[in-house]
Amino acid sequence: MVQGGQISNPRTGQHMTFLEVDDELLRIETVNPPSEDREPLHTHPCQETGAEVLSGSLVFEVEGVCTIVGAGESISIPANARHRFWNEGTEAARAIAYFRPALATADFFETLFALAAADELDARGMPGPLQLAVMVPEFGREIRPVGVPWPLLRAMALLLRPIARARGYRARLSPSRATEHASS
Repeated sequence: MVQGGQISNPRTGQHMTFLEVDDELLRIETVNPPSEDREPLHTHPCQETGAEVLSGSLVFEVEGVCTIVGAGESISIPANARHRFWNEGTEAARAIAYFRPALATADFFETLFALAAADELDARGMPGPLQLAVMVPEFGREIRPVGVPWPLLRAMALLLRPIARARGYRARLSPSRATEHASS
């Protein structure tokens, strides 16, 4: 993803604009509509992350503690902390999110939003097992779901990755390439 690039998630209504994309820092302007849906709990094992809310408010759950972050406030989340966020307000929330170091986080979001556009995510917002099998080794430094222990998820990916690749699954997708991979 290039600086200034924009992506949208039709599943959640979230929009992202990539403000700064370099090795050290990824900054994203994100617009999050009100929703009862919550993204899956996850960690960024090698990155500090956080956000400054510009308008509206977001709820951040970090290590089981929920904090409402309103306009003009910010939050910093240390590497490897279990977290997620959502907007339970009545208006869209705008925020500037950051990831330090950037790693391939922009590519992860582009892939996730492409999967959402292709209706390839489950009700919790997770890819299916074959898609996960190619994404886990590709984005394991950037993001890890916490519902399944990481060693078990890596082992599953190792076993299923050859099948997934043979069926056309790819670890990185752009919105225009979302429908190129096979469905499970």
